[in-house]
Amino acid sequence: MINKLTRLITMMFCLSPVVYGHAAEQQTQLVTDAESTAQLSTEEALAIAEKSEQLNPATQVSVDLQAAILAPLTAHTAKYTVYYGSIELGEANYRLPATDSGYYVYEFDSDVSLLMLSDERHLKSEFTLENGKLVPFRYTHERTGTGSDYTEQTAFAKAQAFIHTIYKQEALKLPYEENIFDPLMVQLQFRMDLAANTRPLDYKMVKEKEVDDYQFRVLGKETLTLNSGTYDTVKVEVIREAKKAKKRQTYFWMAPDLAYLPVRLSHFSKGSKQLDIQLASYHFEKPLPPMTPIVIDGPLTDGSAVLETQASESDSQAEISESELDEIKQLAED
Repeated sequence: MINKLTRLITMMFCLSPVVYGHAAEQQTQLVTDAESTAQLSTEEALAIAEKSEQLNPATQVSVDLQAAILAPLTAHTAKYTVYYGSIELGEANYRLPATDSGYYVYEFDSDVSLLMLSDERHLKSEFTLENGKLVPFRYTHERTGTGSDYTEQTAFAKAQAFIHTIYKQEALKLPYEENIFDPLMVQLQFRMDLAANTRPLDYKMVKEKEVDDYQFRVLGKETLTLNSGTYDTVKVEVIREAKKAKKRQTYFWMAPDLAYLPVRLSHFSKGSKQLDIQLASYHFEKPLPPMTPIVIDGPLTDGSAVLETQASESDSQAEISESELDEIKQLAED
């Protein structure tokens, strides 16, 4: 059971605004979800591009649109609560301080635990804003808790055309690519692209000495009610290959009125329980501009409704059994 929880949390760390790694690395090796994602077909890409062009013609980038695109960079804080089924694991916090230049520092802290297992993390991303796009500069990730502690450090040397990264004291030099990100600041670029109706929503990020590629699709609009309030959102899914999509799904709910701040993230595996991350509180230092109408891509396959039904059933059964608890206790004692 711990291995399943480890896999879910680690995978979501790459994708979401509030995700962490394993809680028991001492008992199991780090499991990453660097799976390849399905690519949009030529017809799909052209259709989405046409929609974006209709809403935001390239020759008419207005001041209001520019303000909407940059809105996610407004100084803000956000706090999230993390659940495994109905069990609360801990919390995560984000901070984006104000800046008078094009240089930004984005920070993330998390503290989650289950019985005697614990996981604490601090992430820091330093980046710049150049020609309306975010460019990574330096990224650090420190992890402590049950099992082995470790750090990850990455320096993006754009002028020298390479990337220096160190993960668990192992160093690697990678070639620099345009439109590449670290796992933290990519979240802000994703929000900016939603505001700009950029397609495809495709991102490469440097993580654990590798370059992973993730792609997303806007499914539609939903009103979501959480403990922290009711939000008008757009629902986004991670695009996966057909076979993998039948077993695994990950959804984000982003609030346009909050500069596309994520208000919920849920991950489902067929026959397993749900990892759920929900917005608990937030604060923006300045009023936010209105967002432009969002382009809806629609569901990827006709099987989405069936999978969501399975996810709902999984959510309703989200309790840890006595046998699972015994297994966790045994792992913690070993």
